[in-house]
Amino acid sequence: MSGTREAIAHARRLVVKVGSSALTTAGSGLDVARLDALVDAIAERVARETQIVLVSSGAIGAGLAPLSLSKRPRDLATQQAAASVGQLALAHAYAESFGRYSLTVGQVLLTSDDVVRRSHYRNAQRTFSRLLALGAVPVVNENDTVATEEIRFGDNDRLAALVAHLIGADALVLLSDVDGLYDGDPRNGATRKLTEVLSESDVDGISVGMSSSGLGTGGMVSKLAAARTAAGAGIPVLLAAASEASAALTSASPGTAFAPADTRLSARRFWLGYAADTTGKLRLDDGAVTAVVRRRRSLLAAGITGVDGEFQAGDVVDLVDAKDRPVARGVVAFDATELPELIGRSTPELPAEQRREVVHADDLVPLRR
Repeated sequence: MSGTREAIAHARRLVVKVGSSALTTAGSGLDVARLDALVDAIAERVARETQIVLVSSGAIGAGLAPLSLSKRPRDLATQQAAASVGQLALAHAYAESFGRYSLTVGQVLLTSDDVVRRSHYRNAQRTFSRLLALGAVPVVNENDTVATEEIRFGDNDRLAALVAHLIGADALVLLSDVDGLYDGDPRNGATRKLTEVLSESDVDGISVGMSSSGLGTGGMVSKLAAARTAAGAGIPVLLAAASEASAALTSASPGTAFAPADTRLSARRFWLGYAADTTGKLRLDDGAVTAVVRRRRSLLAAGITGVDGEFQAGDVVDLVDAKDRPVARGVVAFDATELPELIGRSTPELPAEQRREVVHADDLVPLRR
Protein backbone atom coordinates (compact mmCIF):
# COMPACT_ATOMS: atom_id res chain seq x y z
CA MET A 1 0.00 0.00 0.00
CA SER A 2 1.29 3.47 -0.88
CA GLY A 3 1.93 6.02 1.82
CA THR A 4 -0.98 8.10 0.53
CA ARG A 5 -3.45 5.22 0.79
CA GLU A 6 -2.14 4.30 4.23
CA ALA A 7 -2.68 7.89 5.39
CA ILE A 8 -6.27 7.81 4.10
CA ALA A 9 -6.95 4.41 5.68
CA HIS A 10 -5.75 5.65 9.10
CA ALA A 11 -7.12 9.22 8.96
CA ARG A 12 -8.72 10.29 12.24
CA ARG A 13 -10.82 13.02 10.63
CA LEU A 14 -12.22 12.41 7.16
CA VAL A 15 -14.41 14.20 4.62
CA VAL A 16 -16.43 11.91 2.33
CA LYS A 17 -18.19 13.34 -0.72
CA VAL A 18 -20.83 11.43 -2.70
CA GLY A 19 -22.32 12.55 -6.00
CA SER A 20 -25.92 12.75 -7.18
CA SER A 21 -25.55 9.94 -9.69
CA ALA A 22 -24.52 7.57 -6.88
CA LEU A 23 -27.68 8.25 -4.85
CA THR A 24 -30.48 9.14 -7.27
CA THR A 25 -32.01 8.25 -10.63
CA ALA A 26 -33.91 10.60 -12.90
CA GLY A 27 -37.00 8.39 -13.00
CA SER A 28 -37.26 7.21 -9.40
CA GLY A 29 -35.50 9.89 -7.39
CA LEU A 30 -33.62 8.86 -4.26
CA ASP A 31 -32.32 5.28 -4.24
CA VAL A 32 -32.56 4.27 -0.58
CA ALA A 33 -30.65 1.01 -1.10
CA ARG A 34 -27.63 2.91 -2.45
CA LEU A 35 -27.86 5.44 0.38
CA ASP A 36 -28.03 2.66 2.98
CA ALA A 37 -24.94 0.99 1.47
CA LEU A 38 -23.03 4.26 1.76
CA VAL A 39 -24.15 4.73 5.36
CA ASP A 40 -23.11 1.15 6.16
CA ALA A 41 -19.57 1.96 4.98
CA ILE A 42 -19.44 5.27 6.88
CA ALA A 43 -20.79 3.70 10.08
CA GLU A 44 -18.12 1.01 9.87
CA ARG A 45 -15.42 3.69 9.68
CA VAL A 46 -16.99 5.73 12.51
CA ALA A 47 -16.88 2.59 14.66
CA ARG A 48 -13.09 2.77 14.25
CA GLU A 49 -13.23 6.17 16.02
CA THR A 50 -12.90 8.23 12.86
CA GLN A 51 -14.72 11.57 12.74
CA ILE A 52 -16.51 11.90 9.38
CA VAL A 53 -18.12 14.82 7.61
CA LEU A 54 -20.30 13.74 4.69
CA VAL A 55 -20.70 16.15 1.76
CA SER A 56 -23.72 14.85 -0.11
CA SER A 57 -25.17 15.88 -3.43
CA GLY A 58 -28.59 14.60 -4.39
CA ALA A 59 -31.07 17.20 -3.12
CA ILE A 60 -32.14 18.30 -6.59
CA GLY A 61 -32.15 14.72 -7.87
CA ALA A 62 -34.26 13.59 -4.91
CA GLY A 63 -36.80 16.31 -5.68
CA LEU A 64 -37.34 15.44 -9.34
CA ALA A 65 -39.72 12.50 -8.98
CA PRO A 66 -41.98 14.10 -6.33
CA LEU A 67 -42.36 17.13 -8.64
CA SER A 68 -42.94 14.94 -11.72
CA LEU A 69 -39.79 16.25 -13.41
CA SER A 70 -38.17 13.78 -15.81
CA LYS A 71 -34.71 15.39 -15.82
CA ARG A 72 -32.63 17.96 -13.98
CA PRO A 73 -34.01 21.43 -14.76
CA ARG A 74 -31.76 24.03 -16.37
CA ASP A 75 -33.25 27.18 -14.86
CA LEU A 76 -32.20 28.22 -11.37
CA ALA A 77 -35.72 28.74 -9.98
CA THR A 78 -36.83 25.17 -10.79
CA GLN A 79 -33.54 23.79 -9.47
CA GLN A 80 -34.19 25.62 -6.20
CA ALA A 81 -37.73 24.29 -6.06
CA ALA A 82 -36.52 20.72 -6.62
CA ALA A 83 -33.83 21.21 -3.96
CA SER A 84 -36.43 22.49 -1.50
CA VAL A 85 -38.44 19.28 -1.87
CA GLY A 86 -35.47 16.96 -2.22
CA GLN A 87 -33.48 18.32 0.71
CA LEU A 88 -36.17 17.18 3.13
CA ALA A 89 -36.29 13.71 1.59
CA LEU A 90 -32.51 13.42 1.62
CA ALA A 91 -32.12 14.60 5.22
CA HIS A 92 -34.89 12.26 6.40
CA ALA A 93 -33.32 9.31 4.57
CA TYR A 94 -29.91 9.97 6.13
CA ALA A 95 -31.41 10.38 9.60
CA GLU A 96 -33.28 7.07 9.25
CA SER A 97 -30.29 5.23 7.82
CA PHE A 98 -27.71 6.47 10.34
CA GLY A 99 -30.29 5.80 13.05
CA ARG A 100 -29.81 2.08 12.40
CA TYR A 101 -26.39 2.56 14.02
CA SER A 102 -27.59 4.98 16.71
CA LEU A 103 -25.68 7.78 15.00
CA THR A 104 -27.02 11.33 15.06
CA VAL A 105 -26.97 13.40 11.87
CA GLY A 106 -26.59 17.18 11.71
CA GLN A 107 -27.50 19.00 8.51
CA VAL A 108 -25.20 21.84 7.38
CA LEU A 109 -26.26 23.90 4.35
CA LEU A 110 -23.61 26.26 2.95
CA THR A 111 -23.34 28.96 0.32
CA SER A 112 -20.02 30.22 -0.97
CA ASP A 113 -20.32 33.29 1.29
CA ASP A 114 -19.87 30.94 4.25
CA VAL A 115 -16.40 30.06 2.99
CA VAL A 116 -15.38 33.22 1.13
CA ARG A 117 -16.06 35.62 4.00
CA ARG A 118 -13.52 35.17 6.77
CA SER A 119 -16.04 35.75 9.59
CA HIS A 120 -18.42 33.12 8.14
CA TYR A 121 -15.46 30.77 7.62
CA ARG A 122 -14.60 30.89 11.32
CA ASN A 123 -18.23 30.39 12.32
CA ALA A 124 -18.45 27.30 10.11
CA GLN A 125 -15.26 25.95 11.67
CA ARG A 126 -16.75 26.27 15.16
CA THR A 127 -20.01 24.60 14.14
CA PHE A 128 -18.26 21.60 12.58
CA SER A 129 -15.91 21.28 15.54
CA ARG A 130 -18.77 21.18 18.00
CA LEU A 131 -20.87 18.73 15.98
CA LEU A 132 -17.93 16.33 15.71
CA ALA A 133 -17.09 16.70 19.41
CA LEU A 134 -20.68 15.75 20.23
CA GLY A 135 -20.39 12.58 18.13
CA ALA A 136 -22.71 13.70 15.31
CA VAL A 137 -22.13 13.08 11.59
CA PRO A 138 -22.48 16.43 9.79
CA VAL A 139 -24.13 16.05 6.37
CA VAL A 140 -23.22 18.99 4.15
CA ASN A 141 -24.76 20.27 0.95
CA GLU A 142 -24.75 23.53 -0.95
CA ASN A 143 -27.80 25.54 0.03
CA ASP A 144 -29.44 25.22 -3.40
CA THR A 145 -32.73 26.72 -2.22
CA VAL A 146 -31.22 30.19 -1.70
CA ALA A 147 -27.96 30.19 -3.68
CA THR A 148 -27.86 32.43 -6.74
CA GLU A 149 -25.73 32.18 -9.85
CA GLU A 150 -23.27 34.66 -8.33
CA ILE A 151 -22.70 32.81 -5.03
CA ARG A 152 -23.01 29.14 -6.00
CA PHE A 153 -20.09 26.77 -5.40
CA GLY A 154 -21.01 25.24 -8.77
CA ASP A 155 -20.42 21.68 -7.62
CA ASN A 156 -20.08 19.80 -4.37
CA ASP A 157 -16.63 18.48 -5.27
CA ARG A 158 -15.14 21.94 -4.76
CA LEU A 159 -17.26 22.33 -1.64
CA ALA A 160 -15.83 19.07 -0.27
CA ALA A 161 -12.25 20.25 -0.84
CA LEU A 162 -12.98 23.53 0.95
CA VAL A 163 -14.68 21.76 3.86
CA ALA A 164 -11.77 19.31 4.16
CA HIS A 165 -9.38 22.17 4.78
CA LEU A 166 -11.85 24.13 6.89
CA ILE A 167 -12.24 21.29 9.43
CA GLY A 168 -8.59 20.23 9.37
CA ALA A 169 -9.37 16.86 7.80
CA ASP A 170 -6.62 14.25 7.50
CA ALA A 171 -7.97 13.04 4.14
CA LEU A 172 -10.70 13.49 1.51
CA VAL A 173 -12.59 10.67 -0.24
CA LEU A 174 -14.54 11.52 -3.42
CA LEU A 175 -17.13 8.87 -4.33
CA SER A 176 -18.94 8.88 -7.69
CA ASP A 177 -20.10 6.60 -10.52
CA VAL A 178 -16.54 6.36 -11.90
CA ASP A 179 -13.93 4.04 -10.36
CA GLY A 180 -10.98 6.39 -10.68
CA LEU A 181 -9.13 8.85 -12.90
CA TYR A 182 -8.38 7.74 -16.46
CA ASP A 183 -6.02 9.30 -18.99
CA GLY A 184 -9.00 9.74 -21.33
CA ASP A 185 -12.73 9.08 -21.51
CA PRO A 186 -13.13 5.43 -20.37
CA ARG A 187 -16.30 5.14 -22.46
CA ASN A 188 -14.16 5.43 -25.58
CA GLY A 189 -11.90 2.49 -24.70
CA ALA A 190 -8.09 2.28 -24.95
CA THR A 191 -7.64 4.32 -21.78
CA ARG A 192 -5.57 3.67 -18.69
CA LYS A 193 -6.61 4.21 -15.07
CA LEU A 194 -4.12 6.12 -12.95
CA THR A 195 -3.84 4.46 -9.56
CA GLU A 196 -1.42 6.98 -8.03
CA VAL A 197 -1.00 10.69 -8.74
CA LEU A 198 2.24 11.81 -7.13
CA SER A 199 2.57 15.27 -8.67
CA GLU A 200 0.93 17.74 -11.05
CA SER A 201 2.98 16.38 -13.94
CA ASP A 202 1.14 13.04 -13.63
CA VAL A 203 -2.12 14.67 -14.76
CA ASP A 204 -0.79 17.22 -17.24
CA GLY A 205 -2.51 16.85 -20.60
CA ILE A 206 -5.25 14.52 -19.35
CA SER A 207 -8.60 15.17 -21.02
CA VAL A 208 -11.61 14.50 -18.79
CA GLY A 209 -15.30 14.97 -19.49
CA MET A 210 -18.34 16.40 -17.78
CA SER A 211 -21.08 14.43 -16.06
CA SER A 212 -23.16 12.31 -18.43
CA SER A 213 -25.80 11.27 -15.91
CA GLY A 214 -27.87 14.42 -16.22
CA LEU A 215 -28.13 14.58 -12.43
CA GLY A 216 -24.88 16.15 -11.29
CA THR A 217 -23.12 19.36 -12.25
CA GLY A 218 -19.47 18.44 -12.12
CA GLY A 219 -18.26 15.22 -13.65
CA MET A 220 -14.58 14.29 -13.72
CA VAL A 221 -13.53 17.89 -14.46
CA SER A 222 -14.68 19.08 -11.04
CA LYS A 223 -13.42 15.96 -9.26
CA LEU A 224 -9.93 16.40 -10.67
CA ALA A 225 -9.99 20.10 -9.77
CA ALA A 226 -11.14 19.30 -6.22
CA ALA A 227 -8.49 16.60 -5.82
CA ARG A 228 -5.80 19.00 -7.00
CA THR A 229 -7.04 21.71 -4.65
CA ALA A 230 -7.04 19.46 -1.59
CA ALA A 231 -3.77 17.70 -2.45
CA GLY A 232 -2.12 21.04 -3.18
CA ALA A 233 -3.12 22.18 0.30
CA GLY A 234 -1.55 19.11 1.91
CA ILE A 235 -4.57 16.77 2.15
CA PRO A 236 -4.36 13.22 0.65
CA VAL A 237 -7.29 12.39 -1.65
CA LEU A 238 -8.92 9.17 -2.86
CA LEU A 239 -11.19 9.15 -5.91
CA ALA A 240 -13.25 5.93 -6.12
CA ALA A 241 -16.62 4.48 -7.13
CA ALA A 242 -19.48 4.78 -4.65
CA SER A 243 -20.12 1.09 -5.17
CA GLU A 244 -16.71 0.48 -3.58
CA ALA A 245 -17.35 2.74 -0.60
CA SER A 246 -16.65 0.02 1.94
CA ALA A 247 -13.19 -0.74 0.55
CA ALA A 248 -12.48 2.97 0.02
CA LEU A 249 -13.24 3.74 3.66
CA THR A 250 -11.42 0.77 5.16
CA SER A 251 -8.28 -0.12 3.20
CA ALA A 252 -8.38 2.82 0.74
CA SER A 253 -7.41 0.24 -1.89
CA PRO A 254 -9.64 1.09 -4.90
CA GLY A 255 -9.62 4.10 -7.18
CA THR A 256 -6.98 6.78 -7.67
CA ALA A 257 -4.93 8.20 -4.80
CA PHE A 258 -3.58 11.77 -4.94
CA ALA A 259 -0.47 12.39 -2.87
CA PRO A 260 -0.54 15.56 -0.75
CA ALA A 261 1.88 18.45 -1.09
CA ASP A 262 4.69 18.42 1.44
CA THR A 263 3.43 21.52 3.26
CA ARG A 264 -0.11 22.04 4.52
CA LEU A 265 -1.37 25.56 3.87
CA SER A 266 -2.51 27.70 6.78
CA ALA A 267 -6.21 28.56 6.93
CA ARG A 268 -5.51 32.09 5.71
CA ARG A 269 -3.33 31.04 2.79
CA PHE A 270 -5.80 28.33 1.77
CA TRP A 271 -8.64 30.84 1.88
CA LEU A 272 -6.60 33.26 -0.18
CA GLY A 273 -5.57 30.68 -2.79
CA TYR A 274 -8.74 28.65 -3.19
CA ALA A 275 -11.78 30.15 -1.45
CA ALA A 276 -11.65 33.92 -1.80
CA ASP A 277 -13.41 35.65 -4.69
CA THR A 278 -11.14 37.59 -7.04
CA THR A 279 -12.15 40.97 -8.44
CA GLY A 280 -9.48 41.57 -11.06
CA LYS A 281 -6.20 40.59 -12.70
CA LEU A 282 -2.64 41.83 -12.68
CA ARG A 283 -0.66 40.81 -15.77
CA LEU A 284 2.98 39.93 -15.06
CA ASP A 285 6.09 39.79 -17.20
CA ASP A 286 8.25 36.65 -17.16
CA GLY A 287 10.64 38.04 -14.57
CA ALA A 288 7.83 38.83 -12.15
CA VAL A 289 6.31 35.37 -12.62
CA THR A 290 9.63 33.80 -11.66
CA ALA A 291 10.03 36.08 -8.65
CA VAL A 292 6.50 35.45 -7.38
CA VAL A 293 6.16 31.72 -8.08
CA ARG A 294 9.66 30.30 -7.68
CA ARG A 295 11.35 32.76 -5.36
CA ARG A 296 8.21 33.63 -3.35
CA ARG A 297 8.97 37.35 -3.55
CA SER A 298 6.57 40.28 -3.35
CA LEU A 299 5.12 41.70 -6.57
CA LEU A 300 6.48 45.13 -7.47
CA ALA A 301 5.07 47.63 -9.96
CA ALA A 302 8.02 47.07 -12.31
CA GLY A 303 6.89 43.51 -13.07
CA ILE A 304 3.31 44.40 -14.02
CA THR A 305 2.35 44.80 -17.68
CA GLY A 306 -1.40 45.34 -17.39
CA VAL A 307 -4.40 45.68 -15.08
CA ASP A 308 -7.92 44.26 -15.57
CA GLY A 309 -11.04 44.70 -13.46
CA GLU A 310 -12.36 47.08 -10.84
CA PHE A 311 -10.91 46.54 -7.39
CA GLN A 312 -9.84 48.41 -4.31
CA ALA A 313 -6.83 48.10 -2.04
CA GLY A 314 -7.37 45.01 0.14
CA ASP A 315 -9.23 43.01 -2.52
CA VAL A 316 -7.98 39.64 -3.79
CA VAL A 317 -6.78 39.55 -7.40
CA ASP A 318 -5.37 36.94 -9.77
CA LEU A 319 -1.79 37.28 -10.97
CA VAL A 320 -1.55 35.96 -14.54
CA ASP A 321 1.33 35.30 -16.93
CA ALA A 322 1.75 36.39 -20.56
CA LYS A 323 -0.61 33.59 -21.67
CA ASP A 324 -3.33 34.73 -19.25
CA ARG A 325 -2.80 31.71 -16.98
CA PRO A 326 -3.30 32.37 -13.23
CA VAL A 327 0.01 31.75 -11.45
CA ALA A 328 -0.83 33.22 -8.04
CA ARG A 329 -3.42 35.09 -6.00
CA GLY A 330 -2.85 37.92 -3.63
CA VAL A 331 -4.21 40.89 -1.69
CA VAL A 332 -3.53 44.02 -3.73
CA ALA A 333 -2.28 47.16 -1.97
CA PHE A 334 -3.56 49.69 -4.53
CA ASP A 335 -6.89 50.57 -6.13
CA ALA A 336 -7.29 49.64 -9.79
CA THR A 337 -7.41 53.34 -10.69
CA GLU A 338 -4.00 53.96 -9.09
CA LEU A 339 -2.03 51.24 -10.86
CA PRO A 340 -1.93 52.24 -14.56
CA GLU A 341 0.48 55.11 -13.90
CA LEU A 342 2.71 52.87 -11.75
CA ILE A 343 3.09 49.71 -13.82
CA GLY A 344 6.48 49.01 -15.32
CA ARG A 345 8.24 51.57 -13.14
CA SER A 346 10.99 50.66 -10.69
CA THR A 347 10.55 51.50 -7.01
CA PRO A 348 13.00 54.48 -6.98
CA GLU A 349 11.01 56.05 -9.84
CA LEU A 350 7.78 56.10 -7.83
CA PRO A 351 6.57 58.88 -5.53
CA ALA A 352 7.63 58.26 -1.94
CA GLU A 353 4.09 57.49 -0.76
CA GLN A 354 3.73 54.77 -3.42
CA ARG A 355 7.03 52.97 -2.86
CA ARG A 356 5.50 49.78 -1.53
CA GLU A 357 4.79 46.30 -2.83
CA VAL A 358 1.74 45.96 -5.06
CA VAL A 359 1.18 42.51 -3.50
CA HIS A 360 3.27 41.65 -0.44
CA ALA A 361 4.76 38.16 -0.23
CA ASP A 362 2.89 37.55 3.05
CA ASP A 363 -0.41 38.16 1.21
CA LEU A 364 0.40 36.08 -1.88
CA VAL A 365 -0.14 32.40 -2.69
CA PRO A 366 1.38 30.76 -5.79
CA LEU A 367 -1.04 28.39 -7.53
CA ARG A 368 -0.16 24.86 -8.63
CA ARG A 369 0.00 24.52 -12.43
